Amino acid sequence: MNPRPLLAALVLGTRTLAAQQPTPPAMRAPMGHAMGDPMALQDMMGPMMQVLVYTPQHLLAHKEALGLTSDQVARLTTLRNAAETGEEAAMADAKGHVQAMQQAAAGPTLDTATVKTHFQAAHAAMGKAHWLALVSAVQAKAVLNDAQRTKVQAWTDSMQTWMEQHHRMMKPRESH
Repeated sequence: MNPRPLLAALVLGTRTLAAQQPTPPAMRAPMGHAMGDPMALQDMMGPMMQVLVYTPQHLLAHKEALGLTSDQVARLTTLRNAAETGEEAAMADAKGHVQAMQQAAAGPTLDTATVKTHFQAAHAAMGKAHWLALVSAVQAKAVLNDAQRTKVQAWTDSMQTWMEQHHRMMKPRESH
């Protein structure tokens, strides 16, 4: 299950709450780090992506290029299935809380305590799903041999370079 649509719903669903109170100047994010700037996520997501590139499903999708053995494929398949089961359950929990949060926020009277409760529960459930993905990626990385890990790292480095170049093209006036 792809957590991005649910994360987007969570972010969009909380905008009504954020719009109700002005942000004090001391709490404002520096330029370029607002939630609306997708490139601002690079600072936070970059390190996580360095690990998530090793998710079992990603490695299995590249089994020929990596030269995975049948034993490695079996071990990665087991890891993938376990991770998917846990992630799907966590994301289903998050989805229920996001829907409850949206209903509470859309009501005629805003119950911020209820919205907060569901926001925190959805956030915790998504955190659990991300944690399960990270754990499975670390475990999957251990299944690879040194040459395979080197190959995946080369792909990751190439992807990182592309993202940095893309960022510079999207924001040419900023110094890097």
